[in-house]
Amino acid sequence: MKVLIVDDEVIIRNGLSTVINWADNGFTVLAPAASAEEALQRIPVEMPDIIFTDIRMTGLSGLDMAREVKQQYPEIEVIVISGYDEFVYAQQAMREGVSDYLLKTSRPGEIIEAAVQARERLLLQKLNQAKQEEQEKVVNRGFLRRLLASGKSLDDSASNELWERYPELCLELMGSALQIWILSVYPFEEKGELTIGEQHSVLGTELTEEVGGAWLEWHGSLLLLRRTEPNREWDRVASAIRNIESKQGCRIIAACGRTVSSVQELHIALSTALEASSYEWLLHSDQIIRYEEIKGRHGIRTVCSIEEETKLSSLLRSGQSPELQTWIADLLRRIRSQSQATPASVQSYLHSLIVSAQRWLIRSATSIGYTSPVTVEETYDIRELTRTPEKVLMESLGVIMKQYHDMVSTTSPVQRAISFIHEHLGQSLSLQQVAKHVHMNPNYFSEMFKKETGQNYIEFVTQAKLQKAMNLLRETPAKISEIANEIGYEDIKYFNRLFKKWTGQTPSEYRANPEFCPSMD
Repeated sequence: MKVLIVDDEVIIRNGLSTVINWADNGFTVLAPAASAEEALQRIPVEMPDIIFTDIRMTGLSGLDMAREVKQQYPEIEVIVISGYDEFVYAQQAMREGVSDYLLKTSRPGEIIEAAVQARERLLLQKLNQAKQEEQEKVVNRGFLRRLLASGKSLDDSASNELWERYPELCLELMGSALQIWILSVYPFEEKGELTIGEQHSVLGTELTEEVGGAWLEWHGSLLLLRRTEPNREWDRVASAIRNIESKQGCRIIAACGRTVSSVQELHIALSTALEASSYEWLLHSDQIIRYEEIKGRHGIRTVCSIEEETKLSSLLRSGQSPELQTWIADLLRRIRSQSQATPASVQSYLHSLIVSAQRWLIRSATSIGYTSPVTVEETYDIRELTRTPEKVLMESLGVIMKQYHDMVSTTSPVQRAISFIHEHLGQSLSLQQVAKHVHMNPNYFSEMFKKETGQNYIEFVTQAKLQKAMNLLRETPAKISEIANEIGYEDIKYFNRLFKKWTGQTPSEYRANPEFCPSMD
């Protein structure tokens, strides 16, 4: 801490400066001042922490100087060191804010002790001030969080309180506006000594020191509310973020909402910032995401196609996790490449894939005669489908893949063959092909198949194909020729004859009146 000695007697001021061992006690002594006037001129520049001053000096007295110092710099400790041991002087000194009153006859140890006590008072004062400031910041952030969480336009009372708590956000200049940024922070290295909250505090403080504004934690991310000045580019925030990344060894994805011109529109700034932030996975290569650049997107289709369902069921049936992972990675790359993709549409589309897999599992259980109940539980948060889609898909589909193969391992070869047939109704599967799939001799397989199903192989396959055709006629607007191709019949006339032979109706008649057709089960 810096000490300034003020005395108009050269012997006294030089003696106090040189005789006492200030440095060993942690003090730095400034050049002594020969008058109160000189001291008052130097204080704003040199900013001493502790001042030792005489009372009676040529010009202003030490007490006059103490009065001015305490008015302008109340944090400075002033100690009188006088040649007059008079109670009146001491009383007056205390009224002027002087911390201690010593005599010039005091020993060096007494003077150092007074300086040490003054230092302790200063340190305690600074500590209390820092605590108070931090408490005020916590209270202010709590107010700001409640204000933003309300999702409503601010009334005059809330606006005025915001300006009182955060005067740096006040829209004073013509053209100034408010922005909200949502920052996701990913450390390059784990910083075990800091919690996530502490990391956010460090980054938020550094960021506001560079670009101004206020910060607070927002559902695991860092929220920055700042005022922009006329003709100020957004690149200032981007530049500050890059500097912090380099300094703190982290990666930051920042999303900015719509710039608003009034505090009443803060809820709009927040909602658009959150919307921009939701594009983090989709725009993984962009570290700065602006609402203006994504607001016009319309979304992708929200339901998976029949071809995708077929491919997915084939992968699940194969039991090959690496192949499934490759397919998922390729699917997600294609989604990211679509310029109209939105988080909501991607979430719906990926959810439809999982639902499709769940339904396939239930159908497969039925087709192989699996008697135990099949339970399909969703163990994931659907919101994670647009945050960590590869992880969610692999975990969810992996569980379904395992369930299927656990079922198959407990069923007979004929039941596994039935499942295989249902999955390949669009192909012309021979009995030999199916027998090979379940590792059985064709003749023995034919006997076992007839024994377990009550039908020969050809009858069973034909009925399964036509049952699927009936389902498609009931549930889809597909053309009859398309349905015929779907179950492996290229000759539409042959399909029509076969359909009528088995159902008593043509495909067109059945589509018009499906309830009049007897069940084939």
